[in-house]
Amino acid sequence: MSEDVSLTLELTEEAMQKAVSHLGSELVKIRAGKANPQMLDGIMVDYYGATTPINQVANISVLDVRTLSIQPWEKNMLQPIERAIIASNIGINPQNDGVIIRMFLPPLTEERRKELVKRCQGEGENAKVAVRNIRRDAIEEIKKLQKNGLSEDAAKDAEGEVQGITDKYISLVDKYLQVKEKEIMAV
Repeated sequence: MSEDVSLTLELTEEAMQKAVSHLGSELVKIRAGKANPQMLDGIMVDYYGATTPINQVANISVLDVRTLSIQPWEKNMLQPIERAIIASNIGINPQNDGVIIRMFLPPLTEERRKELVKRCQGEGENAKVAVRNIRRDAIEEIKKLQKNGLSEDAAKDAEGEVQGITDKYISLVDKYLQVKEKEIMAV
């Protein structure tokens, strides 16, 4: 197998790994009834005029299975953090006691669980589309290599390997979704 083909396969696998890793980080943000500090990832706070991630202006910890505690490093950041959480629309109302902000996660209703599962499946579908797009790009690259002198057999073998890598990452996406769905539907 030529160096160009192995480089293409390596880059393809690396890109697919990134797509699946992104899915994992997105699924963590979808709450499954348990408190998780990563639920607040992506929430930005106005910190003296600069938008800053919430975890860079406060300490976020889990008090118990259903409670998150947010303790800002500066007391005057309580209000901006509270506003940012409300504006983020994650479905949890923060409770500010003047020192820390507590977030109590209510138990999920059956309807809400089904909504969250649908949202997870949407994220999973996005990841599958990304993996398939990476496969398409890799196959196009192999066809270009074939035009530049790669034998037809080597090109077919390389395309088969790309499909094998694709199948591996699609099944990994399905596995992630199964685990998250089980976690969400557990009462």
